[in-house]
Amino acid sequence: MTDETVLRAVMVGGAHTRAELAVETGLSKPTASESVRRLTEAGLLRDTGERTTGRGRVGTYYSLSPECGHALAVTIDPAAVVAEAVDPFGDVVARAEETLSPGASRESVATALTTVAKGVTAGLAGPVRSVVVGAADPVDRESGRLVHLPEMPFLVGDLDPVAVLSPFVAGQVLVDNDVNWSARAELAAAPAAGDVLLLHLGEGLGGAVVSDGEVRRGGQGLAGEVAHVVTVGPGGRAMPFTRVLAELGLRQAGSTAVDVELLLERVDAGGPTAEQLLEDLGAAVGGVIAAAVGLLDPREVLLGGPWGSHPAVLAAVASECAGSDRPVPIRAAQVVDPVLTGVRAHAVEELRRLVIAER
Repeated sequence: MTDETVLRAVMVGGAHTRAELAVETGLSKPTASESVRRLTEAGLLRDTGERTTGRGRVGTYYSLSPECGHALAVTIDPAAVVAEAVDPFGDVVARAEETLSPGASRESVATALTTVAKGVTAGLAGPVRSVVVGAADPVDRESGRLVHLPEMPFLVGDLDPVAVLSPFVAGQVLVDNDVNWSARAELAAAPAAGDVLLLHLGEGLGGAVVSDGEVRRGGQGLAGEVAHVVTVGPGGRAMPFTRVLAELGLRQAGSTAVDVELLLERVDAGGPTAEQLLEDLGAAVGGVIAAAVGLLDPREVLLGGPWGSHPAVLAAVASECAGSDRPVPIRAAQVVDPVLTGVRAHAVEELRRLVIAER
């Protein structure tokens, strides 16, 4: 426990002298010094060569050894594949990005994954201990493969990120849905919100369920896939959520993806047509929320994504939900670039855990 305390102090605060570690951790100076000795012999800490200056005894600064290694944070969405290498301090030390063409095949995405992994791991000191992946598709809980569901616009069917990325890592590859990572980022930003439904409304329709502070993935990892929840369509007709957007003429040509640009253009145009569209969108999203409230009892609902966070859409949904029998607060998601933020944070957390476990 002493060694873990010292390691965490260095991971969070950078290089320390033995005396500084004693003050930072509340350990006695002899205890802190003995821990530094053990961790240095284990190859986890190193003498940086820097010394304190001024009067008194000269202190030696210790920091993490390169052998502590790195983790990879990877995101896959229809526009690009991004990879970052992070160190135990939480710093991004390398980044690579490969743009994807519309309708990219499984093979082209796998190639892009390989390319970015090679790009960020080249020249890294120490092992790559783990990889954390966020993907804009449902993810099978057991295998980490992407799952194709009917009328889901993304991404490439049964792509296997674990198989593609395993050659670059000494440990495990963890894959989860992008909205689940967004929910973790939102939870970190507002930890008091322990029971939340996050709806991502963009080209695709997604959801994440947070209960008792944990993201719930469901038996197969498909919890929160809201596209097929039956809700209120135009004219009050019941239909799956994804079909509502088709009925409103808001799908991209030849695709099940939502035409976000067209949707926002119609909302921002104003007038009776925009008012009717907002009423229809409010009813549809409100119906999805009502179903979730009935089953999950969230304390609040967050709306994110390119059109979910639009003020007019947010207001329409909040108005619809305010009149329900079980109203819950509705607010916009807050975190910028939430998927990569969530993936990166977990990659750092997992790397630190693995380094500490090695001591």
